[in-house]
Amino acid sequence: MLLGMSQVPPARGRPGPSIADVARLAGVSQQTVSRVSTGATNVRPETRERVLAAMDQLGYSPNHAARALRSGSFGTIGLIAHRLTRTGESRTFEGVVEAARQHGYSVTLVDVRTPSSSDLSDAVRRLGHQAIDGLVVIRAEDATPATLALPPRLPVVVSDSRFVGHHPAVGTDQAEGASLAVQHLLDLGHPTVHHVGGPLDSTPARVRADAWRTRLRAAGRAVPDEWHGDWSAASGYEVGARIAASPEVTAVFCANDEMAAGVVRALHEAGRRVPEDVSVVGFDDIPMAEYLWPPLTTVRQDFQAIGAELVELLMRQMREHVSLAGHHVVVPTRLVERASTAPPRTR
Repeated sequence: MLLGMSQVPPARGRPGPSIADVARLAGVSQQTVSRVSTGATNVRPETRERVLAAMDQLGYSPNHAARALRSGSFGTIGLIAHRLTRTGESRTFEGVVEAARQHGYSVTLVDVRTPSSSDLSDAVRRLGHQAIDGLVVIRAEDATPATLALPPRLPVVVSDSRFVGHHPAVGTDQAEGASLAVQHLLDLGHPTVHHVGGPLDSTPARVRADAWRTRLRAAGRAVPDEWHGDWSAASGYEVGARIAASPEVTAVFCANDEMAAGVVRALHEAGRRVPEDVSVVGFDDIPMAEYLWPPLTTVRQDFQAIGAELVELLMRQMREHVSLAGHHVVVPTRLVERASTAPPRTR
């Protein structure tokens, strides 16, 4: 248990608590405090928590004054992500790393285990005690501006539109991209468009599905029941087997390219040709999309642009010491037409 703050006062004359004060309060060595502040992994979780709690209680920030005086910054951006195996998260991360490198910064990554607000806030707290100049949060999942605790005065940018008005945010125009996909299929002459959506707990999946429904209703077309996958090709393959058994389906919009690839394979194995019998559109335009057979029509997200915008907003805050809380950058999408879509076959 930590001692009360009054029992471990900072040494007289110091401007603030020192590493020794933190070590004394947490009951650990100064070396352990140093390892926690630099993000080292060779610290037991319970010890790390005790040190972080002591830092919070004392209001301690690591003393990297020498480097800061030389360069004016620590030269490091913190980045918090969840499920880096997902295309959007991993490619946005790559975009941030590349943009940061161009500005002369490195990136410290914390990949949180679950999308809970507590895990995300804990990750923010851990990064906040390290030598970082700013923080990028990729996909805050179920956290909200009210539940995500962020260090005061730390420049932050979030790749999540729910934080608009609270933190500067950057995101893809998900709704416009989905609308482009659906309209493309309707323009080809399909009576309606079926949808393979992503997980129910995914904000981008919900936005794409809402835009799919909205576009169909605006066109006066029937809105079929939505199928759901988990972003993987395997889940698309499972849904594709059900689609193949439904002869009335002539057009499918998939919420990402991996699921679209699974759908295409399932249709092929069932003897239904793409695009002669069923047209398929994906979302993301991952590198393999143009090498599938047939090459996949899809909605392109510019992940490099997203990463660059995130870093640029962070740099502006760090350089100009201004609040950009209401700033929201929307990166446009575009439809990439390939060979997986065609007019419906005359029956």
